[in-house]
Amino acid sequence: VQLQASGGGLVQAGGSLRLACGASGRAFDYYGMGWFRQAPGKEREFVAAISWPGTRTYYANSVKGRFTISRDNVKSTVYLQMDSLKPEDTAVYYCARSNVQSGTKDSTQYDYWGQGTQVTVSS
Repeated sequence: VQLQASGGGLVQAGGSLRLACGASGRAFDYYGMGWFRQAPGKEREFVAAISWPGTRTYYANSVKGRFTISRDNVKSTVYLQMDSLKPEDTAVYYCARSNVQSGTKDSTQYDYWGQGTQVTVSS
């Protein structure tokens, strides 16, 4: 099972980025997917999750209304659209596959993780 995250970069505050995470086919179908992030010196935290096939979404309070998670089940890809970015959004962002269909904020219920992509928001 492989998850490949991309789309990170450097952006000014108020700007936007879209992250993508591609998965090998069997790793994607029928599973919830999530995004987490880890800033320097901080613990990894939940950002967003989406159920299979995409009917339910969950967000951390800190990103609600600014970030949107979605999935393309034909392309086996999950996306994180990030708008109105703030310097405090700076972190390495990881996609992960949940071991449940519903999607979850609980990182212990994710069994496969991507390699991470750096997002840096300048003030």
